[in-house]
Amino acid sequence: MSRIALVDDDRNILTSVQITLEAEGFDVETYNDGQQALDAFNKKLPDMAVLDIKMPRMDGMDLLQRLRQKTTMPVIFLTSKDDEIDEVLGLRMGADDYVKKPFSQRLLVERIRALLRRQDAISGEEIEETEENKILVRGDLSMDPLRHAVKWKGNDVSLTVTEFLLLQALAQRPGFVKSRDQLMDVAYDDQVYVDDRTIDSHIKRLRKKMRTADDEFSAIETLYGIGYRYNQE
Repeated sequence: MSRIALVDDDRNILTSVQITLEAEGFDVETYNDGQQALDAFNKKLPDMAVLDIKMPRMDGMDLLQRLRQKTTMPVIFLTSKDDEIDEVLGLRMGADDYVKKPFSQRLLVERIRALLRRQDAISGEEIEETEENKILVRGDLSMDPLRHAVKWKGNDVSLTVTEFLLLQALAQRPGFVKSRDQLMDVAYDDQVYVDDRTIDSHIKRLRKKMRTADDEFSAIETLYGIGYRYNQE
């Protein structure tokens, strides 16, 4: 049973997420601020941490920085902030993904499971291969869902879980158009409202990350007013 640490000063979020994760079979520990969590982590590390950014005594950024000095365990940020700078900074500091409040409990569970699968694969634990998690190769693209690993033209590319899921959804059926609504269903669910521009922003960042020194990343084609299509077989 995986141990998940929830660190947030909002008791309602701690309670609701704890109930959901325990129902999914996780062992959950909750902390009200970063310092309290760090004191506990110094005694025993969890398998994964879900951190709020804005907290008293020690915020999520501070806590992540201290954690990365001694562990590579998966970390997801929860935050109500809309500032993209915080997201970029958090990912550069070593966060594995970033979920904005309000969020759906199902989406958070899926991202936690995806990161734990990646961690298990990296550590060499045996995981049964299925159609959903086998390595996907499309032209210059290679995607390994178990390791959450992506290569483009032989170069490693670091993607968030959301970016990985969107690219995977497009690459699974090259030549077929995915509408923004279909892509939103991949990354979110009907409990959370997201604007069409949210998907556009994800695709924009995805293209930027996949770009190489010698060319632009053009495998994802925009069909204005319709959606997106992956063009390599």
